[in-house]
Amino acid sequence: MNNSGSVLNGINTTRVLGNIDGSKNSPTVVIFAGIHGNEIAGVKASKIVLHKIKENNISFKGNLFVLLGNIKALKNNIRFEDVDLNRIWNKENITANFNIDRVNFSELSEQKEIYAKIKSIMQNNNGPFYFIDLHTTSAHSVPFITISDSLNNRRFSRKFPLPVVLGIEEYLDGPLLTFINEFGHIALGFEGGQHHDEGSIANCEAFIWKALVHSKCVSKKNIPDYKKYKNHLANLCCKYDFFEIIYRYALEDGEDFIMNPGFKNFEHVKKHQLLAKNGGLPIIANKDSRIFMPLYQEQGEDGYFLLSKISKFWLNSSIVVRRLKINHFLRLIPGVNKDPDNNYTLIVDPKIAKYMAKEIFHLFGYRKQIFKDDKYHFIKRDRNKTEMI
Repeated sequence: MNNSGSVLNGINTTRVLGNIDGSKNSPTVVIFAGIHGNEIAGVKASKIVLHKIKENNISFKGNLFVLLGNIKALKNNIRFEDVDLNRIWNKENITANFNIDRVNFSELSEQKEIYAKIKSIMQNNNGPFYFIDLHTTSAHSVPFITISDSLNNRRFSRKFPLPVVLGIEEYLDGPLLTFINEFGHIALGFEGGQHHDEGSIANCEAFIWKALVHSKCVSKKNIPDYKKYKNHLANLCCKYDFFEIIYRYALEDGEDFIMNPGFKNFEHVKKHQLLAKNGGLPIIANKDSRIFMPLYQEQGEDGYFLLSKISKFWLNSSIVVRRLKINHFLRLIPGVNKDPDNNYTLIVDPKIAKYMAKEIFHLFGYRKQIFKDDKYHFIKRDRNKTEMI
């Protein structure tokens, strides 16, 4: 086990907070902690887990790597220095970043190191790979999971008694886990609670232990007090359901946005209910829904999101149509064509798209929607495993 590195203000300043080396052919769990520098609970929880594994000499079947995210921002206890590190992960940025010697933003340097470490881990281990990104929120919140809508992600997330939110990749550009998911690997985001709530550390710790067990890296019988961690998550009063994002309030540069105080994640809001103000002008809910990730911190690009609950019928139907791979029938619709350069993308004429409900594409697993070259590009989330760029 390797847990070396200097510590400044309680934060290990090396990229690898700690790792456990098992067999090359065993499952590998990669945990990201502190991708946002003001979210310290995941870092503290990871250190606790690493310490307990060493202290109790826990037998480990697989491999574990805990990677620090935005180290400079962590030292300064801010979300980011120049740009949000969780908004710059796409192939174009990665390629451009690795072809220049000098970067203009602090986060590009962080990204370069993180990506190199991910590549090294994947080149030296055979997997399967499980990527876990630990976060907290500025608003009071029960813990929850966010995923790109692949069936592999759904299956793994079902092992946790927590709400699961789908579709964030439709509204955000460049999240780390969305990028990783495009190479066919399981990737879950865990939001452990409010930033400075001590309970968020315990939530993250319990989630890590369960993730290690369900990935088959370690047997639950070898973890002292595993039942305690299992019950901890089960007793958080988090009703297990799937939700999808239906709206994002994006902040404009210089906008004087103030969220109304007191909102909690998953709280019901009514149509026309006052949610926030922009320069003193009211911002209201556009439909009955649930509030999600309301902004109660200075840095951020998202004022809030709105959620709706996904029915079990839709979830089960989507599983059936994806397993049968009948998504190919979408290509028979006039104005819908496969991208010649990408088997996972459908190019749709806008005239056709406006008559086809977005839910149809969601049903077949096409979650990401981009408007490019005067066409809609719908991107499929279920992928075969491929080597990273």
